[in-house]
Amino acid sequence: MKIHATAVVDAAAELAAGVEVGPYAVIAGPVRLGAGTTVGAHAVIEGRTTLGPGCRVFPHAVLGTIPQDLKYAGEDTTLEVGAGTTFREFVSCNRGTRAAGATRIGGGCLLMAYAHVAHDCVLSDGVVLANCATLAGHVDVGEYASVGGLAAIHQFTRIGRYAYIGGMGRISQDVIPYGLVRADPTKVVGINVIGLKRRGFAPEVLEALRRAYHILFREELNTSQALAKMKTELGGIAEVEELIAFVNNSERGILK
Repeated sequence: MKIHATAVVDAAAELAAGVEVGPYAVIAGPVRLGAGTTVGAHAVIEGRTTLGPGCRVFPHAVLGTIPQDLKYAGEDTTLEVGAGTTFREFVSCNRGTRAAGATRIGGGCLLMAYAHVAHDCVLSDGVVLANCATLAGHVDVGEYASVGGLAAIHQFTRIGRYAYIGGMGRISQDVIPYGLVRADPTKVVGINVIGLKRRGFAPEVLEALRRAYHILFREELNTSQALAKMKTELGGIAEVEELIAFVNNSERGILK
């Protein structure tokens, strides 16, 4: 380990081999840092926060502080982070509340400067939050989804896998998996084709998702009719089945 002389590290903290802690950083409480994790100058990590191996915490990031929730009454909750996730400058991530007990961030995520993850959120692997993206409490973000700069996500909203939300989007309903959202006004405008191609999705899958999008949003059908038609025409394609299940399970309704 390399701990700068000006850093403050709590005796209750557990730092694995190869951890580096920069000048004036503060590690307070039973924090656990995985092997090879680096903590930049003036960063603060508190409470029962666990970071997996190879995470990078840049200067002035604040992780594991108590939730910004007036109902929070000091419950013993956690922030749990997977391997290889990066927190850029001034990112803030709060612990959970008694409602869920934990805020969870997967592996290989990138949270750019000033992004905020509130209490009880769940981010799957590979999620990207651009600068100043803000997640309210209890938001669920599927793997490899991307949230653009200055976008704001309402509490209890779900963002489907591989979705892309453009900068300054205002999201108050669930965003379908594989969807592309643009702001001003905020709406779903298609399938995240570029992102899916980068992830190696086959052309026939992209075409099936395009067809599913057209049925769901462009044909004059109500949601139940659209889902039934998608099932009839495209049933058996895993990504379409996932899309159908996501819509069926939506409690807030989907962004149109």
